[in-house]
Amino acid sequence: MPKVTVRYWAAAKAAAGVAEEPYEAVTLAEALAGVRERHPGDLERVLRRCSFLVDGDPVGTRGHETVRLADGGTVEVLPPFAGG
Repeated sequence: MPKVTVRYWAAAKAAAGVAEEPYEAVTLAEALAGVRERHPGDLERVLRRCSFLVDGDPVGTRGHETVRLADGGTVEVLPPFAGG
């Protein structure tokens, strides 16, 4: 099973209480299920508004169950933020 690093930014980092952590998952949906299980509560609310990058590529509107993860890859969790 692929081992990936999930990195949290801004509000997601605050809700998770960590900047990053490892997960084992085949798809983005599986990784996010693990995140929700490990961090019930505020992070769930934040995740609903986040966008995601997998190995630097935007996930966009693709179904999370269709986004496959590579061993050693990275999932970036990006909440909406103001400014520019």
